[in-house]
Amino acid sequence: MAHRALRWRNTAAALTAAGLLTLGLGVPGASAAVEPRIDLRVLVVDDGGSAVRAVAAQLRSTGIPYTTVDLDDSARPAVTEAFLSDTVGGRPRAKFQGVVLPNEAPFGTGSAEQTALETYERTYGIPQVDAYTWAHPGVGLDYTTEGGWSGSLDGREAAVTAAGKSTYFGYLDGAFTFEDNAPSVQESYGYVARPRAGFTSYVDVPVPEGTGRGSLIGEYARDGRRELVVTFAYNQYQQQFRVLARGIVEWLTQGVHLGQDRNYFAVHVDDVFAPDARWDTERNCTPGDLDCVGGGEETNPIRMTAEDAAYAAQWQRAQGFTLDMVYNAGSGEEWKTEHGGTDTLAARLLADKAQYRWVNHTYKHPFLGCVQDTSTVPWSCAKNADGSTKYMSRSEIAAQISDNYDWAVSQGLPIDRTELVTGEHSGLRTLPQQPDDNPNLAGALADNGVKWVASDNSREPEQRAAGAALTVPRHPMNVYYNTGTKAEMADEYNWIYTSAEDGGSGICTTNPASTCLDAPLDPATGYDQYIVPQEARTALGHVVNNDPRPHYAHQSNLAEDRILYPVLEKVLADYRALFADNTPVENLSQKAIGTELQRRTAWRTAVANGRVTAYRIGTTVTVSAPSGTQIPVTAPEGTRKQLLLGTTVFGTPYAGERSAWATPAALQSALTLKLPSA
Repeated sequence: MAHRALRWRNTAAALTAAGLLTLGLGVPGASAAVEPRIDLRVLVVDDGGSAVRAVAAQLRSTGIPYTTVDLDDSARPAVTEAFLSDTVGGRPRAKFQGVVLPNEAPFGTGSAEQTALETYERTYGIPQVDAYTWAHPGVGLDYTTEGGWSGSLDGREAAVTAAGKSTYFGYLDGAFTFEDNAPSVQESYGYVARPRAGFTSYVDVPVPEGTGRGSLIGEYARDGRRELVVTFAYNQYQQQFRVLARGIVEWLTQGVHLGQDRNYFAVHVDDVFAPDARWDTERNCTPGDLDCVGGGEETNPIRMTAEDAAYAAQWQRAQGFTLDMVYNAGSGEEWKTEHGGTDTLAARLLADKAQYRWVNHTYKHPFLGCVQDTSTVPWSCAKNADGSTKYMSRSEIAAQISDNYDWAVSQGLPIDRTELVTGEHSGLRTLPQQPDDNPNLAGALADNGVKWVASDNSREPEQRAAGAALTVPRHPMNVYYNTGTKAEMADEYNWIYTSAEDGGSGICTTNPASTCLDAPLDPATGYDQYIVPQEARTALGHVVNNDPRPHYAHQSNLAEDRILYPVLEKVLADYRALFADNTPVENLSQKAIGTELQRRTAWRTAVANGRVTAYRIGTTVTVSAPSGTQIPVTAPEGTRKQLLLGTTVFGTPYAGERSAWATPAALQSALTLKLPSA
């Protein structure tokens, strides 16, 4: 037993050298034959600060169960030995696999709660994250006055150290830059300091106004405990936290936890084959739109050419990225008839059909909700004689779906009939005019076998039922459907985001969710210099937030100046500069995204209802959940799933680990995994 107790007194460097910080290899004073049970749940001690809540948000997004102790709640439970551990069936149990604290000693050094927590961590080998603290010897760092520095980190480049790359931050290529979105505002304050004995730096930065490098994230080993010490301020939305969040959580859980975290990016291109209306830079509206008073009929619409289609296919091959072509066949057939019976765009897209994913967007893109009364601006829902709302019929909706699908089949398109994007997400509730779904929509979806119908994430961010189908929320990209050139895009952007005094609409002044530009963008340079970086940063924020929801733009943005590509290229280039090759972007279909969201909801419900039991004993992980529930698990390379007879490789590789949605093997009531030996 002395040998095992000695292992827990080794330094963090010795433990991490084994590649896996194994929990529960022994409890001092316990029988050598009894391994402790470590429950796969995290304890979060919340002081109301943004750092702790950012880590909690990462736990929640990943799907890791956690318990919160709110320090501001007078009725909170006391952190005692009984709160932290007990015995189950004669076996010692640690109730939490990791602890997130606002700093190294939130209960007060030497207090009963702090002592109980430190004893618990020492006894069971439980890691602790100090979400944000200052540099001082108590966390293994020199004071900043001793060759370090403190101040704003905005715009500074940090890097993952060799030690960081060899542990849980190895999914990063190395360098990243702290955001500096508003030069007049301090966004990230930090302490840059030199490590002392027992401290291993994982992320560092050149010491400003000094020499050498100082730590921002590192591991401190002392008195049989291990702490991940973070010395810069952050919130859950900042890019520097988003790219580091995975490593923080993997260190906290030692790479063994419920839930999984991947980076997703899918882009839907709506209105393929159809023309899109064009923004009028003189009247600041779009002719044909209901609110374009005196705008007349649509003229000079924007539509891709055969050359644009050829470029799209070539771009995909060069980027290794697949676009989802969301098509309106009937609108394309109308165009063809009106233009001499020839459509070189359709011919080119169909020749390259196997290179894209295709999604039904209805035959002619009609509004599938209530019948619109356009006699007023804004429009309203027309009424029946009895005062009830007049809706598009089930048969009309069904025909729009089926006619578009049948056309795709006749052309040999690789199409999944379960996926649908309605025009303007219509048929679903449209506030304020139509507060409920068209009651005829659900039946029409069922008539056509639709299981996944797109919704607008800016209106409805959560997946919900639409009859027997489920929604798939999509992120709108701020690359407007009615613009084909950079100048048009800058002009409309100026109209929306400049004050009336600067020649804009003033919407940015009256809308509390918006902000105004300091000055109008230059039409010649504004798109490339301002809009592209803004939109790419927003999209990348979704990508690195374990958010599978697709983004959407329009075919007009692949025409003329092809303004969508610079945004997509920057997202992909910035992503690849940040992440190692073992952490690729997941580019999923609408069906796969819908399934991912559906599984997450079921998992969150099972956890919230207390119907998940998960723990680790030595190198065996056991998870029980309601029958049929898909269980998300992340584990190290080399992990195997226990079968009735023998084992099989678990999961798929991602970011240096393996993860999957899994269920118990045949004839087993629980999912059992065998971890590799340390």
